[in-house]
Amino acid sequence: MKATKKEKVLKGLLYAVLIIYALATFYPFIWAIAASFKPLKEIVSGDLSLIPQNFTLGNYQYVLGRSSLFTRWFINSVIISVIGTAINILLNTMAGYALARLNFPGRQRVYYGFLALMMVPAQVLLIPNYLILMNLGMLDSFSALILPAAINIGNIFMMRQFFLSFPKDVEEAAAIDGLGRFQTFFRIVMPLAKPSIATQAVFIFMGFWNEFMKPMLYLTTPSKYTLTLGLQTFQSQNGGVRWDQTMAASVITIIPIIILYLVFNKYFLQGVRMDGEK
Repeated sequence: MKATKKEKVLKGLLYAVLIIYALATFYPFIWAIAASFKPLKEIVSGDLSLIPQNFTLGNYQYVLGRSSLFTRWFINSVIISVIGTAINILLNTMAGYALARLNFPGRQRVYYGFLALMMVPAQVLLIPNYLILMNLGMLDSFSALILPAAINIGNIFMMRQFFLSFPKDVEEAAAIDGLGRFQTFFRIVMPLAKPSIATQAVFIFMGFWNEFMKPMLYLTTPSKYTLTLGLQTFQSQNGGVRWDQTMAASVITIIPIIILYLVFNKYFLQGVRMDGEK
C-alpha cells in the first residue's frame, strides 16, 4: 500500500510539472491568436490578457483582402512545399529501398558516403548551391528552392532502416504473381510503408514551409516570395511594425502545419505490423 501511495504521489507531481510546462509553452501561442483579434493600441499597451477588450476581424480582413501579396505568398509556399514534399517522398523512398534490398556494386560505399554527408552542416552548402543555381540561370524561381532539396539523406537512412525489416515474403509472393521490381515497389511496398512515408512527409513539408534562409538568398521578386520571407517584409509595411496585422498573418501561416499534423498524427503512434498475409 505504501509503495502504491508513493507512486500515486510521484505520478501526481509529474503530471503537475508537465501541466505547468505545457501552460508555459502554450501561453505565447494562445496569446498570439488572441492578439490577432485585437487592435494595435490594445497590443502595444502591454495587456497580456487572452480575451480581447475590443474584438475585431479587421486584421484578417486586411491580410486576406487589401494585402494582395500575402495571398500570393501563401500560394507560393503551398506550391513549393507540396511539390518538394512529393519529390522527396518518391526519391527518398526509392533510394532507401535500393540501399536495403538491391545488390549492386558499391552499395555499402554509397551508404557510408551518405552517412558522411549527414555530418556536413547545411550552411556550408549555401554558397556553392547559390553559385551553381546562378550558373544554371535558376535563381529567382521556385525550382531554386525545390531541386537542391529534392532528397534528404536523413529520410533516406530512415527508409533504409524500415525496408531492412520489411518481410521478404511479401515481395516473393508478388514475384510469384508476376510483378516486376517496379510494380512490386509501387503497388506493394509503398502502400505498406505508409507510416514511414507519412512521417517523413510531415517533416519534409515543415522544412519547406518554414525555410527562410534559402528564399532570402535565391528569391528577389516580391511576388515570388514564400510566407516566411514575405512576413519579414510584411512587418515593416506602412512605415512601422503593425503587430496586429503581423499576428493575424502569423496565425494564418501556421494553420497548414496544424492541419497536416492532425491528419498524420496517427502515423507517429501507429506500430508498423506486417506479416506474410498482408
